[in-house]
Order: sequence, then C-alpha cells, then structure tokens
Amino acid sequence: MSEELAEVDFQRFWRRLQQLGLNAYESRSYLVLLGHPRFKALELAARAHVPRQKIYEVLDSLVERGFAQVVQERTKLFSAVEPSLAIPGYLTRKRQMLEQELVDNGRAGTALIDDLKELYSEGQGGRGTLDFLRIVTEPAQTAAEYRRMLSEVKEEYLEFSRPPYAVDPLDEQLVKQARQAGVACRLLLESARLDDDHTQRLKDYTAAGVEVRMADSLPMKLALFDARDGLIALLDPVITRPAWTSVVFNHEGMGEAMKGLFEEHWRRGKSFEG
Repeated sequence: MSEELAEVDFQRFWRRLQQLGLNAYESRSYLVLLGHPRFKALELAARAHVPRQKIYEVLDSLVERGFAQVVQERTKLFSAVEPSLAIPGYLTRKRQMLEQELVDNGRAGTALIDDLKELYSEGQGGRGTLDFLRIVTEPAQTAAEYRRMLSEVKEEYLEFSRPPYAVDPLDEQLVKQARQAGVACRLLLESARLDDDHTQRLKDYTAAGVEVRMADSLPMKLALFDARDGLIALLDPVITRPAWTSVVFNHEGMGEAMKGLFEEHWRRGKSFEG
C-alpha cells in the first residue's frame, strides 16, 4: 500500500472515510482500489490486509454503498468508483435512510404514546399530593405541554411572552385557531425584545382578534388557560446563559393568583401600535 500512497496520507484518508461511515476494512480496500484499475478479490485482500474470509463481504458492501463496481471478465474483478461520484451518492443515500428512519420512528412514537397513555393514567393514582404541580426543565417537553394546553383551551388564554422561547407564541398557529374557536386571547410582550418580523406577525394577530399589549419588562414567562391550567417559566439566576425552568400546574387557586398577576401587568401595559 505504501507504494501507491504515502503512509501518512493513507492513514489520514483511512480515518476520514471511516468518519463518513465506512468501516476500517472497507476504507482500506477502497483506498487500495483507487490506485489500480481492477483487482481480483483475493488479490485485494492481500494488498489491503483484509482477512480472506472477510474480503467478499467487504466488497459486496462497497458495491452496495457505491464505492466499488464489478468488472466481469473471465473472473470477477473489482474497481473503484470515482470519488466525486461515490461520496456524494453515498451521502445522499445515507441522508435518505436517516430521514426515513426518523419518519418511521415518528410513526412508532405516535403509536406508542397512544398505547402508553392508559398505562400512565392508571399509574397516576399512586402519586403524591403535588399531582397538580410538575417541574419541567427540557425545552422540548415545555413546548409539548404548552401546545397541549393551547389545543385544549375553551374560554381564555393569557400569556406573558419574553425570550428565549421554547415555543414562540407568534409562530404558533394554535393561537389563531383558538381565537377562531371563540377563545379570548391576550398577549403581553416585552416591547424591547421585538424586531420587525415579530412586529409584522403581531399585526396579523391583532387582525385575527388577539389582544396585544406591550410592557417594559415582565417578571416571568406565563401561559394561563381557562384560569386553571398553566405554565410558569423562571429564568435560572445562577448560570450566565439564559435558561428556563418551567412549572406546569393544574390548580384553581394557582390559576386565580396568576390571573390576578396578569391583570395587574395588563392594566399597566401599553397598546400595541402596529
């Protein structure tokens, strides 16, 4: 192998091919193939230092992945596919496989949610006295809780909105859907945090009947649904990078207190001048 490619370069290319997803034998065999027009399988095994019993499996994989091709003469010979064809084609197929895997996992996950809901509900009978309060630190879970409550709201949706967002309410079509269903929607936003894009989307909200006011500052992030269900997000005062810890609640007293806080800040807010 050192005759065709300096050892230092060989090792570098060998590692980079493995980073793409080829295994060690496949990477070594492809590099050897690149330096020759064609090889018999057992000749390649000797040159690439691949065990003889493994070489056919390695070559079949290289052909399947688009890095090698079969040249049929008296005996079966193998040659390399030109790198500018092999690597883009391989990456395209790999991306397609990963995308399909994500789609399949999504379907399986949705089905699993439905199957496990009943088990989860049955298990809640043994929980403690704080069933009405839950701590959520993962942004994706916070977003899922927000969307769940927003999709279930019947009469009133109130929100203190300030970044960073797990879900930006100005990106959330569920708000408009709730308003179209007759839900009273009021958003109070920190005025200093708005850019031109947010301002335009606020205009779309007000045109849909969502009431919007601006505040100089807000003490927390709050979403309140029907004065009972809600989510409070508090900024972590310890770390320097902004991060939120959320409390999800289902409690009439908590809902009443949060609505009182919202109304106080709402009264002090300024009308949105779109």
